[in-house]
Amino acid sequence: MISVRRAAAALAAGAVLSTTAAGTAAAAPSPTPSPAKVPAGLYGTSDPTYDGVWRQSLAFLAQRTSGIQPADQAVDWLLGQQCANGAFASYRPEPAKPCDARTMLDSNATAVAVQALTAVKRQSADPAKTEKAAKAGADWLKSVQNKDGGWSYSPGGPSDANSTSIVMSAFAAAGVRSGDLKSAGGKTPYDALLTFAMPCADPAVKDGAAAGASRADGRSGGGGAFAYQPDKTGKLLANADATAAATLAGLGKGITARGAQPQQSPTCTDLPKPTAQRAALNGASHLAGLLASSGHLTTPPMPGATETAAQPDYGNTADAVVALAAAGAKKEATGALTWLEKNSAAWAKTGGPAAYAQLVFAAHAMDTDPRSFGTVDLLEQLNATGPAPKAPDNSQASAGAEEDESGFDVWWIIGIGMVVGVGIGFLLSGRKK
Repeated sequence: MISVRRAAAALAAGAVLSTTAAGTAAAAPSPTPSPAKVPAGLYGTSDPTYDGVWRQSLAFLAQRTSGIQPADQAVDWLLGQQCANGAFASYRPEPAKPCDARTMLDSNATAVAVQALTAVKRQSADPAKTEKAAKAGADWLKSVQNKDGGWSYSPGGPSDANSTSIVMSAFAAAGVRSGDLKSAGGKTPYDALLTFAMPCADPAVKDGAAAGASRADGRSGGGGAFAYQPDKTGKLLANADATAAATLAGLGKGITARGAQPQQSPTCTDLPKPTAQRAALNGASHLAGLLASSGHLTTPPMPGATETAAQPDYGNTADAVVALAAAGAKKEATGALTWLEKNSAAWAKTGGPAAYAQLVFAAHAMDTDPRSFGTVDLLEQLNATGPAPKAPDNSQASAGAEEDESGFDVWWIIGIGMVVGVGIGFLLSGRKK
């Protein structure tokens, strides 16, 4: 999935999310409580305070790509987390207690829950109830849209690329075209996305270098990338997590996307009048450049750290694979997928349900069997983190995934414009930091 939330734990724990930072630093490890502290029906064993709804929803979506229906107990747990107004918090330890002004409502958790409930509703114990809950979540998201057309992690804050992208995914899953979602200011989510898009001719890219290519100092240029948010001076800084999320959203797709046809190598092109779709294709070009050398992305070093402090970023690499495949660039994503198959097992085991889900999404996008991902059966490992799912139902396989797999530049050439596909088209989450 798109890592739209990977730093949510650190943020909610009290770290201030600065608009001068990339907005995508890895979250501090969550404490692992005794099993008695993890509610029945919830996937995973780590502290759910900052990601309970998120990891549950991603687990559902990953299962549905292979026709697996989660247990009714698991679906009921997610339904019980919803507030009366349709919104979700990251986690509510006392779901029987009504939400109030102190409840920290979360656009990202709400968006991914809407997608998950939409995907599982037909096979749930009460389809009408599940569908009603998904609609209520979508209605709440519309009510907190910012004037610029985008969304923030917490209602009322400035829009960011990751939150805007995962909310667009939710509306796509609900059958609502993002282009039809006009804010009080008359802006659409696509208008908001464009404010985070960086031109191909970014000064950080050396003459003759490909967009996204590494500079001499080890960091990447920003050509074609998306920023999480502008910094305090209004400058956009390239962010791989935001780029993967916005690439999918700009194409009208999401974390359960399949590879698009025909296959084409991504290019970066600045148009006189930018479009969200063209910006998304530029984002794919940027991601391809980042992956070209090592086959994986890295976490940015912390302030004051040396470049050697950078570590492989498994989650964002998986997100980039999905984004590239959705843009018709499976060839450029193949090396990263191979790297994940060889190196991600220990990371996924530690990361739990959300990590397994991200890898399932990458395999799904590349038409690779998630049951034979390197030496790991991702679905078996994912299922083992929660209540045993129902028997597989292949009639609903790929529920929530985009059906439109047409190639990317063809859309622009023939003038179709910004296509909104069917599906969860997040996380990105992938996952807002």
